[in-house]
Amino acid sequence: MADSTYTSGSINFTGLGNGTDFNSLIDGLVDVERTRITRLENWKATWETKNEQFQELNTQLLSLKTTLEGMDTLNEFISKGVASSNTNLLTATADAEALESTHTVVINQLATNDILITTSGANSLDTVIASSDTAFTFSYGGESYTIDDIPAGTTLEGFVNLINNHPDSRGLIQATTIFDGSAYHLQLSGKGLGADNQLVISNAGSLTFGAGSFTETQNAQNSQIRVDGFPTSNAGWIERDSNTIDDIISGITLDLKEAAPNSVVSLTVNTDINSIAQNVTNFVDSVNTIRAQIIALTKVDETKGGTSTGGNSLTDTTETKGSILTGNYGIDIISQNLKNITANIGLGFSPWDEDTLSGDKYSAMSQLGIMTDAEQGSATYGLLTIDYEKLEEALESDPTAVAELFSLEPTGVSRTTDFTFTSLIDGTTMPGDYNIEIVSDGSQIVSATINGEEASVSGWEITGLTGSAKGMALRLNNTEAGTYSGKVAVKAGKATEMINELTQLTKPYNKFTYEGGPLAVLQNNYNDIMDSIDDKIAYEETRIEKLERNLRLKYARLDSLLGQYELQQGQLEAALAQLE
Repeated sequence: MADSTYTSGSINFTGLGNGTDFNSLIDGLVDVERTRITRLENWKATWETKNEQFQELNTQLLSLKTTLEGMDTLNEFISKGVASSNTNLLTATADAEALESTHTVVINQLATNDILITTSGANSLDTVIASSDTAFTFSYGGESYTIDDIPAGTTLEGFVNLINNHPDSRGLIQATTIFDGSAYHLQLSGKGLGADNQLVISNAGSLTFGAGSFTETQNAQNSQIRVDGFPTSNAGWIERDSNTIDDIISGITLDLKEAAPNSVVSLTVNTDINSIAQNVTNFVDSVNTIRAQIIALTKVDETKGGTSTGGNSLTDTTETKGSILTGNYGIDIISQNLKNITANIGLGFSPWDEDTLSGDKYSAMSQLGIMTDAEQGSATYGLLTIDYEKLEEALESDPTAVAELFSLEPTGVSRTTDFTFTSLIDGTTMPGDYNIEIVSDGSQIVSATINGEEASVSGWEITGLTGSAKGMALRLNNTEAGTYSGKVAVKAGKATEMINELTQLTKPYNKFTYEGGPLAVLQNNYNDIMDSIDDKIAYEETRIEKLERNLRLKYARLDSLLGQYELQQGQLEAALAQLE
């Protein structure tokens, strides 16, 4: 047969008959069929890329949540310092509750523990102080304790170890020895400070040191101080069983160093405005990290035609090119929800009313100079920016109000004098505003609702049972018969608000309830799509494998037939040659 060539894609017919490359022919046919698989694999790769981007964004959302959890209380957001006029006598620290103020402190005496030392001593630590099995009884803080498993032959060092490790004594007293140059004396010290922690040896059994051998070298006593001139000089002292005192001046912890009855120590409490400004910057930077990633994931390249910076070349000069997640509704939900938190008034906050002098001085981040850059082409387009001049003005005016907007822990407030907000359950009662209605017949509450939902009643108190109000407890102040309506609120800073939102956005997918955060739901859906693509690829693999097998059988038969024809051709040519 004459040679001929026909080309279709990668298939080459080099000619039939002997020497025909059937393998190449079949491989070419199979390659054509495998383009379907290639298209499926490329399709699957796009979903895999989306899921990878989701996973990376989810990781950053969790990182943001962790960062915000480190600044969601006033004590974490506000830094207050206390300056002492004599740090040798007194130092102090302050938390967010401390007011900017000055105080005076006089220290009459420090709190001490009880210390007993044996009058007589032993020649060495290896000296046996128990000639027979014995017990040791002591009282501490008014309670008696007995160590009754002291074996004969116990040395002084062994007794010290026994006291320090025995379950009946190790948490109360501590034993050691004092070497005076010629003998070792046993010392027992109470671990607690204060006059109530007296140590008394009741019975030393057969120990070398009898109970009467112990001498009290330091008496347990309370610290005694006077704060801001109180109590007056003839009315005694404020006493505590510690030298670290945090329950006298609200928000301030005193650390007594030395007694000095004739010295007055001054303390000055100041708010560190710079540290608050830095925390505001950290908050904004953390949020901007997420915003920047979302912008990158959904960026639309406005370049028309030519090569796009976003990936493939553009052939239509009128088109723009979106990124792989441009228009993805899950990303849009996350972006919008986070923007709402930074743009809206704080949950439970109310704008300041100059006429009634009520409300929150700062209830929105825009009041502090924090805005979204809306100037297209700007390097910070779409990100939060800070007007530091405006922020500084706010901090100078009311630093606590600035900090509350970011870090106030969930706090209940009542908008009416008819109700008192008594308590809430942290993590259950959610921030926001609530409408209250309580009906009283003058002797009891007849009915009560929170946001239209029935609340439980106990005496003159009601408690939210469901939804966001669950765990909220209020007291009716006006007990006269009537219907009382009003508003209460649970205020929470932006950090808590954002943490709550991030908790929902990053919620793992539950295959039983089909619930989860938007990224987790999408990832689950995309996994289903990829599983479906895998099924299609597996089907194509099977189909092409079968096709290839059939082709090889078919062309094997053809090759055999051509061989027979070639043989017959040879025979005919030989016969014709003989006839000539």
